[in-house]
Amino acid sequence: MLKVINVVGARPNFMKVAPIVEAMKRREREFTPLVVHTGQHYDASMSDAFFSDLELPQPDVYLGVASASHAAQTAAVMERFEPVVLKEKPDWVLVVGDVNSTLACALVCVKLGVKVAHVEAGLRSGDRTMPEEINRLLTDQIADLLFTPSADANDNLLAEGIPSERIRLVGNVMIDSLYKHLERSRQSQIKDALDLNDKAYAVLTLHRPSNVDDAVTFERILEALQAISEQLPIVFPVHPRTRKTIAELGFGKRIESIAGLRLVDPLGYLDFLNLYSGARLVLTDSGGIQEETSALGVPCITLRENTERPITVTLGTNTVAGTDTDKIVTAAFAALKGTAKPTVSIPLWDGHTAGRILDALR
Repeated sequence: MLKVINVVGARPNFMKVAPIVEAMKRREREFTPLVVHTGQHYDASMSDAFFSDLELPQPDVYLGVASASHAAQTAAVMERFEPVVLKEKPDWVLVVGDVNSTLACALVCVKLGVKVAHVEAGLRSGDRTMPEEINRLLTDQIADLLFTPSADANDNLLAEGIPSERIRLVGNVMIDSLYKHLERSRQSQIKDALDLNDKAYAVLTLHRPSNVDDAVTFERILEALQAISEQLPIVFPVHPRTRKTIAELGFGKRIESIAGLRLVDPLGYLDFLNLYSGARLVLTDSGGIQEETSALGVPCITLRENTERPITVTLGTNTVAGTDTDKIVTAAFAALKGTAKPTVSIPLWDGHTAGRILDALR
């Protein structure tokens, strides 16, 4: 029997941990799962609703770290997570993704001599100005077992000198959640509430500081959104931090002037899955949405200069357009005209990744 602590901290983590915990509960003679929520995302719209939507058990331990600077948040997670590890004495700690909680908990484990496994290892954007890139690099250097979602991630790890025996290609566990809940998400009334018809709207997510904290960059993106929204209405579930930045930059009236851009509150997992799965186009600076749209065959325009998920470009539906107005508009119109390349099935993105992770832990 293996006792495994599963760490969640920010919203993208929940979709990755939920299928793993569910698989452990099915194999109760082999695994005892514990869920530790660091509290890195702490309001109900960013956390609690996702536990319910994903049928993830309430956390066994809640650290309550909340928002802070990167240094303060990482330090607070480490300080509060260490006593949990010392008390529970797990056989493994499973960390996922690339948020501050991921690195912080991995550091605690390696200093205590507790085995740690990283789910979604090996992804690289090549951009070290991204805090997530630093979290990815450092976590992969110290973790005992690295679970990769695609072959390019294996190549990245091997190029960094990681021994092959620490690497396991298992597939994309986020797609496990997507496939499990896709049918259930169709019960959502979100499109009726917003008066939307399938394939007659676009969805936008925008939250990265490099996009929303820089007035010049944000304005370029808004110019592109204005042009696109003249062809297709855009629904924009606004991240709390983004909404705050809009107010601070004085962009409220600018956004209101874009008639086809509709701001709504953050959505739970099922409502959001229902929304973007029915979209004609998705525009995003999120990593996970690049993957989910590729699995669903929904055209995606990434509003960043790079991606740590290049397989979504080579085999999926993703186009990296950056933050240049003309490039975004060109990519979006190409997708709307159907001239973008068709999606190809991505190996091991089949809804069975959690089982492969558990087999490797055994």
